[in-house]
Amino acid sequence: MAIEKVGVVGCGLMGSGIAQVAAQAGCQVTVREVSPQLLEKGLQSIDKNLARLVEKGTLSATDRDQVRGRLRGTTNLDDFKACDFVIEAIVELLPAKRELWTALDKICPKQTIFASNTSSLSITEMATFTQRPDRFLGMHFFNPVPVMKLVEVICTIATDPKVFDEIVAFGARLGKTVVRTSDRTGFIVNRLLVPYLLDAVRALEEGVASVEDIDNSMRLGCGHPMGPLTLLDFVGLDTTYCISNIMFDEFKEKRFASPPLLKRMVLAGWNGRKAGRGFYDYADPAKPKALQLT
Repeated sequence: MAIEKVGVVGCGLMGSGIAQVAAQAGCQVTVREVSPQLLEKGLQSIDKNLARLVEKGTLSATDRDQVRGRLRGTTNLDDFKACDFVIEAIVELLPAKRELWTALDKICPKQTIFASNTSSLSITEMATFTQRPDRFLGMHFFNPVPVMKLVEVICTIATDPKVFDEIVAFGARLGKTVVRTSDRTGFIVNRLLVPYLLDAVRALEEGVASVEDIDNSMRLGCGHPMGPLTLLDFVGLDTTYCISNIMFDEFKEKRFASPPLLKRMVLAGWNGRKAGRGFYDYADPAKPKALQLT
């Protein structure tokens, strides 16, 4: 089955990016948000991204208009009833995903493939919310979606191998490098990345070095594009905290346990760049200032 009509649930940071790359790949895309205000915000983000591509000369104005013409917004799940493929990028809360997939399973035809963009929750458990576990899998993009080249495609024990292959091919059509993995919490990237980020927090917490020195060590010593504490601020401390808790619940290993400092920062609302404060103060976003936290 050729995937031509794509539904994206959620038009936030991840959902808007997924909708954009699908439309750029030639698909007819319907993206849904829970309110007109959130939908408009997400569509404006897509418009800004496309405008930047035109300014850089990587996309013509004609192509931009064609991409935008293939993309429409809605607040109504019923508008997904003709979709070949639906991917959700909503809040990382299982009850919310249960409600969504239960509803979509009744709306979409039996042949529609379902996927979740979750970074840590069980794909298998989500598949049980539907009557099509053989057509359910994970498709985990990375932020910012239009820029990051990787996508993890996650197969459960119930996923039809042909469906798995089809979504791997679809990921390639979107211009991504696709890696195949199985439904184990954290998949590939977060399984390796989260312990590294948590260890950086522990190093700070234990007085090994300052925020700046930890970040500079990994940037200049290991060639990373940004240090672990800067990356935490970029991803969102609350996001990493949530993922680490899910992974610790699954594996019961200390390396996945959230350090006390991370928990206290999240409780204080210091969630990183989006909150204006994390391991750095972003009062001047162009010149973040490292904070003294221990």
